[in-house]
Amino acid sequence: MKILMVCLGNICRSPIAHGLLKHKADALGLKWEIDSAGTSDWHEGELPNEKSIKVMLQHGIDINYQRSRPLRRKDMEHFEIIYVMDSSNYKDVTDMAKSEHEISKVHLIMNEVNPGKNQPVPDPWSLTEKHYEEVYEMLDEATDKIIDKYAI
Repeated sequence: MKILMVCLGNICRSPIAHGLLKHKADALGLKWEIDSAGTSDWHEGELPNEKSIKVMLQHGIDINYQRSRPLRRKDMEHFEIIYVMDSSNYKDVTDMAKSEHEISKVHLIMNEVNPGKNQPVPDPWSLTEKHYEEVYEMLDEATDKIIDKYAI
């Protein structure tokens, strides 16, 4: 599996989703390629947000290896599944698609937990650590569903 996690800046939500799924896939010995990107290049080359790093470390997962990068055209071809955090991300990513096949790869991540609800993962940027923990909990549940769905 080749899975890409996408949010706006690639410093808060998608690094958490990336780190969670990679941690779970690695623990199961799955040879999945997992990455993350942002729909903007505002933070290109930066570490994840310090609160994202902190909440992940509190759960025993180090994401200090990640660096923000913008979504690239080649990502649409390379990745089998692209999970986005909200409807704005969905629009930005599907606008980049060149075919119905590429559009079909893009999914709102929380639809894995609540199919068809189109529930967003709220952007915790500039909010408290409590908000980052809430995002962690949402993405922990979603990544469990992804593992259950694809780790056959």
